[in-house]
Amino acid sequence: MQKNPITPEGAASAQNPLPPVPTTKILAISHFMGTPMTPAQRAQIMPREVHDTVNAYLAGKIDQWYFRTDGKGVVFIVNASTPEEAKNILEKFPLGQAGLMDFV
Repeated sequence: MQKNPITPEGAASAQNPLPPVPTTKILAISHFMGTPMTPAQRAQIMPREVHDTVNAYLAGKIDQWYFRTDGKGVVFIVNASTPEEAKNILEKFPLGQAGLMDFV
């Protein structure tokens, strides 16, 4: 007879750990930080930002992305197990590395 995982007898313990959390969809909403980029800054950083975004999509880390209609960033649907993992993926992009974008 199999133990019921909801009862204390069937609950996870050191001998019977819970399985790892599966990858799920995390909604990451960006916002720009600091002063707005100049056209020269935008021309320098955005090609690399788009390149990294497409590579993350092709690697299966990003499921979908959208531009915010208010012009203040983007929205990503990230394949990750936790919000922290999703934020870690996105902060490696050029805008995150430059401290120009953050995610909630």
